[in-house]
Parts: sequence; structure tokens; C-alpha cells
Amino acid sequence: MEDTQMGGDENIALETPISDVFIPPSINEPALLLGDSYTYFSPVPPTLLPTDTTNTSSPYVGAPSESSEHNTTGTPCVLGVDEAGRGPVLGPMVYGIFYLPIPLSDHLLRSTHHFDDSKVLTPAFRSSLMETLCTPSSDLYSSCGWAISALSARDISSGMLRPNGGTYNLNAQAMDATIALIKGVYARGVNVQEIYVDTIGQPAAYQKKLERIFPTAKITVAKKADSLYPCVSAASVCAKVTRDAALETLWNARTDEKEMGWGSGYPSDARCSSWLKGNMHPLFGWGLAECRFSWGTAKDLLEATGPKGGSVKVDWPVDDDADGAPKMTDFFAAAKEPGDCDADELGNWFGTPAGLEAF
Repeated sequence: MEDTQMGGDENIALETPISDVFIPPSINEPALLLGDSYTYFSPVPPTLLPTDTTNTSSPYVGAPSESSEHNTTGTPCVLGVDEAGRGPVLGPMVYGIFYLPIPLSDHLLRSTHHFDDSKVLTPAFRSSLMETLCTPSSDLYSSCGWAISALSARDISSGMLRPNGGTYNLNAQAMDATIALIKGVYARGVNVQEIYVDTIGQPAAYQKKLERIFPTAKITVAKKADSLYPCVSAASVCAKVTRDAALETLWNARTDEKEMGWGSGYPSDARCSSWLKGNMHPLFGWGLAECRFSWGTAKDLLEATGPKGGSVKVDWPVDDDADGAPKMTDFFAAAKEPGDCDADELGNWFGTPAGLEAF
């Protein structure tokens, strides 16, 4: 169970969304409020498409087929991957990708617009960068493309708590989101030649896996890639601002208050822990759209004891074959032996069965 702690008020401040954060087109409000995961792809700049291809796909579900052939005639592009919100107990984890022509990467992203790891940028500055990226008249909009995958709190927890050894852990969910996003960019006709990824787990093993899936690209998986490679920094900003805006959207759906009452969503944030304690239903806990119920913080609050803590205790019946209770498989038992008075009871309900001699 993830429960990443953040040290220091300064770090918490950098992770906390501003109340007037830019709401990018990657915010799918109906999906967020239902607790659904979803994916968004920005329009591909025409200059990055093959001359005989047009981008007519929806930005949400319904992307072009992943079996589309890899375009090798378009502008060679570099693509970066990073995430935001891996450790918080509240809100989605968002994976972001960002791509643009290889020659533009350093100059456009670092020198002109000053992209960096989103965790070192102020919330206001990263919000401003995202707004520029989404403005049609800007150089970022005309030269770059991006996409996000928002993994909802409900789906993250449901995967991590699958029964009978079928756990879908956070690393596996993250890798699958990354692979699907990259495939989506290829499917849209973009000629991706270089891929840079901020690692989860061991970089070497992750890189080998991606190289097997995307053999035509030069792939680099590294720790702190969001600080080393401009395209990963830009992906970090796309992911972080989408998550910031998602928290804002979820909060506004709960209350008319303007202040971000649950803070950054990290367990070590006092506003987050206070909100969790003050808004816990004794039976249902919290809304599945916002709270990761598989996190240790949520589990501890639900299991707390004392007059002011804890939830209603529910005793589930033990599955014991010896207690004589009927099992689901009993309803699919084999037919009785010939000679039993009700051997063909079901058939008799619908008429007398015909023997082979009738045919």
C-alpha cells in the first residue's frame, strides 16, 4: 500500500493546487465525478503528421487503432513521459506524455518557456505554462502535442485490492498507462524516434521492456528524468496541472467554498489528514471518486478505535464448506441418476422429451 510522505511545508506548498488553476481540456469532469479513469490526447499539430494523413480522432476514448503502421515520413519527434500524484491518498494519479520535433526540444522548452520538473515550479507558473500550451496562437500549441491518462482513486485501489492473488499493483498500472499513451501517439501518425521516461522501479528492467514493445525508437529510462530531459519536464507539467485541476474539480463538486480545503492530498499534509478525519462516513468511508481506500492512511482511520475514531465494524460470513450452507456451485450440480423420480424434472416442466426415434 502506497503512502508516500512529503517532508517540509515548502514541498507541500509546491504540491498544493492554486484555487484558480487553469482548467485544461484534459479535464473530463463527468468521468472524474464518477470515479472513472480516462485518457485524453491533444490534437496533433499538422506539421507533425504525414502529408497523406489527417487527425480526425476524438481526444478521449475512441483513438485510432493501435495497429496503425508506424509513420516514418513525418517530422522526427522526441517524446517524454512522467507522472503526478503517485503518493497522495486523494485524487487520481496522472500520467503525461509530451512530444515535439527533436531540434526544438532544448531551445523551445528550456530556453524560451523554462519548463522544469513540475515539483520545483510554483503552482502558478506551471498553470501558466499549461495555459500557453493550450492557446492556439502560441508556439507551443503549433509545435507540440501531449496526452494524459488519469487513473482514478477508485480504479487504483480496486486493482491493488483484487482478491485471490490477482493484485494489480501500482507499478503495473503505471507501466500499462505509459505503454497505452505511447501507442496512442504512434497510432495518430507521429514519427516518434526518441523516448525518455522517468522511471518506476529499476530503470534497466523498465527500459528493456519498453524496447521490446517499441523497437524502432531510441529509449532512455532514468531516475530524475524530469530534471534531465526537457520533454519529460513538459510531460511532468501536463500531468501535474491536470491533477491539480482534477482536485479543484472534485472539490468544487463537493462544496461552494473557494479554499482548497484538502490541500495537496498527501497524507503528511495537515489539511488532507484533517479533511479525511472530518469527512469520514462511519460505514462508507469517503467518496470513491476522491479517496484511495487501499492506502494505509485511509485504512488506519477506518480501523481506528475509541469514541471519536473508527468506522462501523462489519463481520462478513466465513466461507466454510462444513457449515452446511448452500454454495453457488450447488445450483449447477450434475443431473440425477436414471431411475430417480425427478431425473428429468426440468424437461417435464416444458413438455415430454422426445427420444431419438422421433427423428
